[in-house]
Amino acid sequence: MAAPEPPPPVPAGTQLPDAEVLRWLYQHMVLIRRFEERIDALRQAGRLQGSAHLYVGQEAVAAGVCARLEDDDYVASTHRGHGHAIAKGVDVARMMAELFGRATGTNGGKGGSMHIADTSVGMLGATGIVGAGIPIALGAALSARTRGTTQVAVAFFGDGAMGQGLVYECLNMAAIWKLPLIFVCENNGYAESTPTEYALGTKELAQRARPFGVAASTVDGQDVLAVYAEAGDAVGRARGGDGPTFIECKTYRYHGHYLGDDPLRYRTAEEEAYYRARDCVDRFERLVLERDVLAEAGLSQIDEDARTSIDAAVEFAEQSPPPAASELTTQVYTEGSDFPPLRPWRATSPARGEDS
Repeated sequence: MAAPEPPPPVPAGTQLPDAEVLRWLYQHMVLIRRFEERIDALRQAGRLQGSAHLYVGQEAVAAGVCARLEDDDYVASTHRGHGHAIAKGVDVARMMAELFGRATGTNGGKGGSMHIADTSVGMLGATGIVGAGIPIALGAALSARTRGTTQVAVAFFGDGAMGQGLVYECLNMAAIWKLPLIFVCENNGYAESTPTEYALGTKELAQRARPFGVAASTVDGQDVLAVYAEAGDAVGRARGGDGPTFIECKTYRYHGHYLGDDPLRYRTAEEEAYYRARDCVDRFERLVLERDVLAEAGLSQIDEDARTSIDAAVEFAEQSPPPAASELTTQVYTEGSDFPPLRPWRATSPARGEDS
């Protein structure tokens, strides 16, 4: 097979962000990738139980969007949420502990890969229900508007969520109330194993937001600078009171839908090679080295620092204790709720007249 053509170079006159921003983007893309690669290796070695939905290949979307956010802005995520959490500032050691099911994890070891949350940095949580993070982000945006703050909320979701009715309900509500909400659709081409154009009849998803009066655009999700620029416009619009934005980021996941899924059951090796030739990390490295805005030694140090952080995170997780048995029924309801405490379960049936 012939080698795929490389992506077109960034035009010579294109102005780049300052070096501090470029370093931030690279640090977070690399940290996300090294985290996900380690999760894959740990799972294959049998040191980590359960599965996960890896974000490898899509790092430019999380980094490019979250680089525009403040600490008190909000993010709602998906089942493929590790990248969003890291880009929003969630501690990788606590994330790793959560995946190991340890008490020091972000959710006390009871949430796992698909439910990482840390409201101290605005990470409202990941969810395994397709599209379910969107109304959460809408509520956060409504809260910001009601309280009169300049906070914005971002809802990350995949192309598969575009078949959910709540997406369109939220688009409508965000538009009529001009909420500071940014819809970020990560179109990686497949809803699990179903091609986008088969399920939705089109490869262009941004056009679905425009009839609601929502500003919408499509960007190359494997170009972190394109995502960063588009997210900057969207955040400015939101903070300025001009309402929501829909950004479709065309990207690609290198692994299967989940750990253990073989993507070559439903896509070709040629297709994978095409997208890997456009890898967001490699493209960024080439660009900043060609423009001489970041040094190769500096990039290597960032990568080494990321690996060191992940090493420390794994050690922290493996040395942390699991949750105590007494924690099984805690955090089921919010503190101060009117719901009664859970009663111990008994293997009896009220239908037979026995005590439940």
